[in-house]
Amino acid sequence: MGKALMKGNEALAMAAVHGGCTHFFGYPITPQNEICEFFARELPKVGGVFLQAESEIAAVNMLYGAAAVGARAMTSSSSPGIALMQEGISMLAATEMGCVIVNVMRGGPGLGGIQPAQSDYFQMTRGGGNGDYRVIALAPATVQESAAMMAEAFDLAHAYRTPVFIVSDGMLGQMMEPVDIKKQRRRPKAEEQQWMLTGHRNSRPPRTVKSLELDPAGLEARNLELQKKYARIAALESRFEAYQTKDAELLFCAYGSTARIARNSVDDLRSRGIRVGLIRPQTLWPFPQQPFRPLPDSCRSLLCVEMSCGQMIDDVRLAVNGKVPVSFYGRCGGMIPDPDELSEKARAMLAGGGS
Repeated sequence: MGKALMKGNEALAMAAVHGGCTHFFGYPITPQNEICEFFARELPKVGGVFLQAESEIAAVNMLYGAAAVGARAMTSSSSPGIALMQEGISMLAATEMGCVIVNVMRGGPGLGGIQPAQSDYFQMTRGGGNGDYRVIALAPATVQESAAMMAEAFDLAHAYRTPVFIVSDGMLGQMMEPVDIKKQRRRPKAEEQQWMLTGHRNSRPPRTVKSLELDPAGLEARNLELQKKYARIAALESRFEAYQTKDAELLFCAYGSTARIARNSVDDLRSRGIRVGLIRPQTLWPFPQQPFRPLPDSCRSLLCVEMSCGQMIDDVRLAVNGKVPVSFYGRCGGMIPDPDELSEKARAMLAGGGS
């Protein structure tokens, strides 16, 4: 079929179908509605189940049920809707249910607006619900990468038995770019595992899925086992892209659609003989430590760029560990930074006139 021109939201949904998704539960909210629309039209054609729930809370609990029987299941929403799902996501993490959740972020707090933002970073990387848990968070920057990461998300979710976030935003979800859909493939149905709820079987003991553990020693043991899993994920699954970093005097750090803007600024500044580069985390959790240890000897400072009031900068400063100053440039509330703004900020920093 070659390449097709698709919106980011449509590419995510298409890749999920080709990645073997069998169940989708969701509720409409701008700017992610094309995902629900695609699944409603296409998933039944391949024998899957689409269900529009009565709320985001209902959707995540339906997802919990499908995940418990081993289905390749997912949901999607945007920022306020993801907030409503947090209790369910905490239970999915506690009971180790593999699933995929897409967040097409919009401005907040509260209902906010429908324009793109990145102000859900804390929610995407700190669990979001109650308790000690983590969720893998993949952050695409192009429509093609959205499709590729979606297919990979299901593999990670079932390999580690954990929820996986796809962290998109309103700009990336609505833009149209060519997507090579031939790269996607359907996965075979998962074989039955000892944790799956598959109905009564006389030949085996009954199975239960629950997050309640009233014995504190038992709950501590469960938490420690989860932490071991998260340590394995952190060691094996962090990803990043480094662009023009080897001789850079200043490094931008940005993710998702903001990284595209920062890359344009890098190209602009390089054309003027100013040595800048870009570190782009492709996983927000686990956050990639590798590109910050060590930084290039030429690096004098780092500029964290976000469509928020500053959230990823906490992880960047932890990774840099004081080696160079880390500054911040952000737009919020649905405002999008311009490459010229970033170029001006970088020049001022290198000239000693800004921090």
